[in-house]
Amino acid sequence: MKRKYILPIFLLIQIIFLKVLAFFPEVVEQYYSNGLYVFTSRFERTVLGKIPFSIGDIMYGIFIVYLLISIWKLRRTWRKQWKDKVLNILSGFSVFYFFFHVLWATNYYRVPLFEKMQIQREYTNEDLYAFTEKLITKTNEVQFAITHNTNQKVRNPYSQDSIFKMTQNGYDNLAKQYPYFRYEIPSRKKSLFSFPLTYMGFGGYLNPFTNESQVNYMLPMYSFPNVVCHEMAHQIGYASESECNFIGFMACIKNDDLYFQYAAYSMAMRYCLENVTMKNEVRFKALKKTINPGIIENYKESQRFWEQYDTFIDKGFHAFYNQFLKMNQQKDGLESYSKFVDLLINYYKGKELR
Repeated sequence: MKRKYILPIFLLIQIIFLKVLAFFPEVVEQYYSNGLYVFTSRFERTVLGKIPFSIGDIMYGIFIVYLLISIWKLRRTWRKQWKDKVLNILSGFSVFYFFFHVLWATNYYRVPLFEKMQIQREYTNEDLYAFTEKLITKTNEVQFAITHNTNQKVRNPYSQDSIFKMTQNGYDNLAKQYPYFRYEIPSRKKSLFSFPLTYMGFGGYLNPFTNESQVNYMLPMYSFPNVVCHEMAHQIGYASESECNFIGFMACIKNDDLYFQYAAYSMAMRYCLENVTMKNEVRFKALKKTINPGIIENYKESQRFWEQYDTFIDKGFHAFYNQFLKMNQQKDGLESYSKFVDLLINYYKGKELR
């Protein structure tokens, strides 16, 4: 067999292997998520975590420049050598695909958090309404505890670097109850690509090759702690967006700081209200009247922020990411972010918030 065919064939083997592996989540949980991944992720964070800037973003920048130069050169020889060029592209993608899954993405195939935590999957409309009411009460309470004024929006006074450090408190408290959510060896950084990330409509991402959690530093500050905790959940081996929303929420409300709690409660309440709107608009309007005006002002702050950057770019990237999620065990695509409401409602049945 000619060498140029080896990596493209290896790509096909990888795809088939992962399709089969999806039927064995317990194997992934034991040998990858709690085995190989623990070693590789800790090693990467130990080596890169103390570097104050994002190595992963720099790698991506170099790769993008290399890719653009390659495309420019390719235009001259594409017609004559297109078969060899296609094989080269498949070979490069094969290597990328291998390291993407070895270093992080195999976590897509692990045991779902529903099963791990023995949480039910289904809930009724009344369950949703009751939980949303409970969440509104709690969010109102925290908002007033911070501002002492129901009409005043929350302004987070901390620097972003301080918030990075303060997230550890919430994860430490959460790990006392659930040891498998333990977060060690920090690697939390402001993304060098925050401006394009904003146009793409993203609050952050995990670099799967360097295990650095990248956070968009342009975000409204009241929600910043929750975004950081979400990306940290990806670092400890959870790939599902709904699960990371749930873990990030838990790490925030377990934090001793009220601003962290507010970031989580206000985020969860927004997701619940969106679900209520889809099911019963009259009920939504009634619930909205019970929300402190200061919280609504924070929501408007976020809305104004994202509207500034609402272009075809974010719609294109969201369409791409939607398909990416569907290809990686998240059949609901971008809607999987809001699926964490299922986890919240069923987890808190018969329990008090916090």
